[in-house]
Amino acid sequence: MPMPSLSADQKALIDGLFDKVPALDDLGMLFEAAGHELALVGGPVRDALLGRPGNDWDFATSATPEQVETLVSSWADALWDMGREFGTIGLHKDDAQFEITTYRSDTYDPESRKPEVKFGDSLEGDLSRRDFAVNAMAIRIPGREFVDPFGGLDDLTAALLRTPVTAEQSFGDDPLRMMRAARFAAQLDFRAADDVVEAMTRMADRISIVSAERIRDEFNKVLMSTQPSVGLRLLVSTGLAERVIPELPALILERDEHHRHKDVYEHSLIVLEQAMALEHRLGDAPDLVMRLSALLHDIGKPKTRRFVDGGLVTFHHHDVVGAKLVRKRMRTMRYSNDEIDQVATLVELHLRFHGYGTGEWTDSAVRRYVRDAGSQIDRLHILTRADSTTRNQKKANRLQRTYDALEARIAVLEEQEELQSIRPDLDGNQIMKILGVAPGPEIGKAYKFLLELRLENGPMSEDDAATALRAWHPSSKTP
Repeated sequence: MPMPSLSADQKALIDGLFDKVPALDDLGMLFEAAGHELALVGGPVRDALLGRPGNDWDFATSATPEQVETLVSSWADALWDMGREFGTIGLHKDDAQFEITTYRSDTYDPESRKPEVKFGDSLEGDLSRRDFAVNAMAIRIPGREFVDPFGGLDDLTAALLRTPVTAEQSFGDDPLRMMRAARFAAQLDFRAADDVVEAMTRMADRISIVSAERIRDEFNKVLMSTQPSVGLRLLVSTGLAERVIPELPALILERDEHHRHKDVYEHSLIVLEQAMALEHRLGDAPDLVMRLSALLHDIGKPKTRRFVDGGLVTFHHHDVVGAKLVRKRMRTMRYSNDEIDQVATLVELHLRFHGYGTGEWTDSAVRRYVRDAGSQIDRLHILTRADSTTRNQKKANRLQRTYDALEARIAVLEEQEELQSIRPDLDGNQIMKILGVAPGPEIGKAYKFLLELRLENGPMSEDDAATALRAWHPSSKTP
């Protein structure tokens, strides 16, 4: 079929890409002089045509890995071949990182997503094995010939995700592509084609042959995108979320005819979006722990929902139950222990603020709030603010003002007392000296007593702390 041609504006976008990285043309001429084909493929071409900045440079070539290595070894600033078994040679030139892969025509075992690597003999054949048509476009270099055998350019215009071959064949070959559909939908705000959605729904069970780590990585990319709710809705509607993170679709609780509680699923997606809007308080980059916490903060509600007299619905202790569910699910998905602890802490504490009322907390309660949050206090501020999704603007404004007041109190106490590093006014050596005891469990009990005293009363002098310790310790009391 004839290749579509680029418009003048689209050609200018491609030319701008090459102007940005002069080494692209240099590399193309190097391969051309040796009689090999080379093409820029996939994401870099797609992103250039969308006007999106890109930093990954992927190439397909007719040269074998050995030939590639011979060609670029003296040209590149650095070279690595960790992907050699898959036909990939990586290199670094100037400020750019390139990966060059020999044309592929892999075959797949139906019981595994690991391909039997086979080299192909054409660029078009190589493009046919890619996940989506928008990722199956290429630019031959150095001539800058646009190659689009599967209509990716039309799909870009339509903001559509289609597969180069049938969706059943594509997802059958590599079920992880179903997760990638959600990822690209979220990253690009594209719609999955009807046949793609149908295949994802019908073949959702196939995701079971993919490792937890690979699934987690794609799920993270959905969350870290600009429109995560788009990808999450696709995962839920096709049944993939049921296999990957079943606690998410479980939030779609059946509501009684009087709608006596919020739609927890929709509420969670809104909280995620509102937390994203406040992420600038943490830095310039998207924050994975923040987004996981916002999405999962209410996953304890399905297990704790109770209908009580008067038609009310309660979710008592869903914060504690949710923290346990978070730990279990994140372990299954192979998140790090640090990530699990951070998200679980935020989920468990996300309701604590509501005990603050209109400011009735004592300084002791504020200290405990900060102490319990620890390193997560800034994320907890965001989660608590994002968790307000009421349509009652007067109530929403009151909650925000109240939390402003709490943050101000925390700031004052932090300046006075260094709340983030609250510790007893005496250390272990001082405790042993004052009590005249050797190291052992008694020191831990004394340390805990002094910590409680510090949280309750604020900083004490060493003399006052020593007096309180002697009064507390059994051996210091007269019979």
